[in-house]
Amino acid sequence: MKRIIFLLAALVLLSPVQSCAKKKGGKHVIGFYNVENLFDTTHDRGKNDYDYLPGGANEWTEDKYAVKLANLAQVIADMRAENGIWHTVLGLAEVENRQVLEDLVSESAIAPARYKIVHHEGPDRRGIDVALLYNPSRMKVVESESIPFDFNSSIKFTTYNKKEQADFRTRDVLMVHGVIDGEHFAFYVCHFPSRRGDKGQDVRARAAEIVYDHSREMQRRHPGIKCVVMGDMNDNPQDASLSTYLHGRRKVADVGEEDFFNPFWEMLEAGIGSLYYRGDPNIFDCILVNEPLVHGQGLTIKKQGRYYGRVFEKPYMTQQSGQYRGTPFRTFSNGQFIAGYSDHYPTYIVIEP
Repeated sequence: MKRIIFLLAALVLLSPVQSCAKKKGGKHVIGFYNVENLFDTTHDRGKNDYDYLPGGANEWTEDKYAVKLANLAQVIADMRAENGIWHTVLGLAEVENRQVLEDLVSESAIAPARYKIVHHEGPDRRGIDVALLYNPSRMKVVESESIPFDFNSSIKFTTYNKKEQADFRTRDVLMVHGVIDGEHFAFYVCHFPSRRGDKGQDVRARAAEIVYDHSREMQRRHPGIKCVVMGDMNDNPQDASLSTYLHGRRKVADVGEEDFFNPFWEMLEAGIGSLYYRGDPNIFDCILVNEPLVHGQGLTIKKQGRYYGRVFEKPYMTQQSGQYRGTPFRTFSNGQFIAGYSDHYPTYIVIEP
């Protein structure tokens, strides 16, 4: 009798995965968007969100917040129009809390997607986190984990001394283990330490090492699992954090079983950018995939025209005049609210059988 009860319980627990396995969904869009300081208008204890309060430096009111939400929803909806389907998975960076995510997915332009949210509060002193939106009709979530940053590495840290290391706070990495069309995936949503003051090359390398080591452990625990690393890396594809410590490769032919493919490397070489600094293009907003998504069976990354990746930009998302002409149309410029979208363009890839 006990054995029968155990088997029935196991069937109940496994049913979401099994039902997902029976639904073959064809094309899936996997994206990432740094939404640039998505704060609500109320103070969260312990967070440095004072600039984004009605009495703060940005005079952040409910009306401005509403514009910001509507703008971001428009971009997400327009990516749906371009692809004919909603994102299966959309990673986000620079979100204050779960409430702003609830407000975003409730926007009329994207409410039909019925996005679900995975979010963990992190230790960043600015109060910004990463998060994942997912389409519950296309993916079932098995588990999620918030992976903290640490200095437990053989890397020689030169930009932060011991005291600075003890005080160091940055965003956790969000890992979401899910099932899409019967296949197991591990999604890592990242926002690596910033370049502010020309610091951080070594800590970004450590952040990449943490993600890589965790992904290898997931592959040992779940042979054949398909891993996707996405985020604002604050580094370009050829930089050491991504090319050395995350084992990112420029071409699919170079991807071995311990590597990741970075489809945005060749795009950057062609002059495409997801953000710009002093007029030069950068692609910090990368999405990398492991070997089973390149050379494996089932769902694999597919080209979209010339490239395997896409930087999504439209004229309305781009500054049309002034100092920042030709760059992403940001929310503020020189301290003034200009009702833009973000200082980053979103990126995405497509996977199909």
